[in-house]
Amino acid sequence: MAIDEPPSRLSLDSTSRAPFVLIPCDNRMLGGHAYHVLGRKYSDAVHDAAGCHALLLPTSGDPDLLGYVELADGVLLTGSPANVHPIHFGQSIRNSALPLDQERDDVTLPLVRLAVERGLPLFAICRGLQEINVALGGTLLQAIQEEPGRFDHRADPHADATQQYEPSHPVDIVAGGELDRILGVRQLQVNSLHGQGIDRLAPGLRIEAQAPDGTIEAVHVSAHPGFALAVQWHPEWKVLENPASAALFRAFGDACRRMRARRAETSAPSGLPRAA
Repeated sequence: MAIDEPPSRLSLDSTSRAPFVLIPCDNRMLGGHAYHVLGRKYSDAVHDAAGCHALLLPTSGDPDLLGYVELADGVLLTGSPANVHPIHFGQSIRNSALPLDQERDDVTLPLVRLAVERGLPLFAICRGLQEINVALGGTLLQAIQEEPGRFDHRADPHADATQQYEPSHPVDIVAGGELDRILGVRQLQVNSLHGQGIDRLAPGLRIEAQAPDGTIEAVHVSAHPGFALAVQWHPEWKVLENPASAALFRAFGDACRRMRARRAETSAPSGLPRAA
């Protein structure tokens, strides 16, 4: 489906045998209690646009990561109010007022490496892009807006969510890359709600799109045999109203379906030999 075609909501019948997408949760204190938290927009996008089931992954208490990966047909790394702790890329904390989630780091960073090793379809959004870069050996800018020549990529904290998620700037898409293949366009208007971003690109990552100020907005994991794409913007927001966002989630879902089919073939028992 071309990105200018209107997406449609998938029926329940079409998802009755859908793949499972592993989604790590955030950790947050609410009313004095510790919670695992996942923004509903992410699980909704996985179901409505990718045609998959969400499989939530706790990110505290040393979860059985291998056990969860064995159940999953793909991995989605979401955005978050919390940043990746700079200790993971050799820096000290620049602004102690910004939230961190080290328990999530302890799960998502090894999860990235495991997903790449096993060829699990991998789609990452905002913080997820930064997690991929850090997990594979790259570094981050902790305050893009303070870098010479860079835009302020943060959302207006006083605006409502609809205003915050409106298109903010264009990104130029690299010819011949995964984004170009999926979307068939060379420029895209995207929203922007991040204060951090890629500084030194990790080995094995290929740039897929950049903002006009040079900020890396999308990458692909070159060593991954299948779908392994990360974007700095938020395609999950009102995904069915945005043809490009729907196309990205649909491509991810298709990759998860192919993975599920391959795994089914591998685990299927062989037929009994026929009698002579």
